[in-house]
Amino acid sequence: MNLTPRVDPVNAFKRLVEELDPLLHERGRLAIVSALAAVESLTFTDLRDALEMTDGNLSVHLQKLEDKGYVAIDKRFVGRRPQTTCRLSKAGRQAFTNYVDHLEAIVRQTRGQMGA
Repeated sequence: MNLTPRVDPVNAFKRLVEELDPLLHERGRLAIVSALAAVESLTFTDLRDALEMTDGNLSVHLQKLEDKGYVAIDKRFVGRRPQTTCRLSKAGRQAFTNYVDHLEAIVRQTRGQMGA
């Protein structure tokens, strides 16, 4: 007789999906964080061009990420021209790592269920 409780795979999968950070799960913000995770920092212009976003769209997403503490934004002048530099904060890097770990857990669970 098996006394270990049976884990419902659908509920376990649902729980993993619900634990994904909703701020990072949005496509535009995930692209921003992914790009910033690969480098020390990027200028607003370089980030905008790399992700092919409009100024307004990128600004809104960066503001939400900054409000959560995931992105640090530095505004200064280079010569007489304003320059905005974006970088992933320590909290943002940890949130991104957690997000990727959750995705990997979902993939492992899905593959495990497919093979069962």
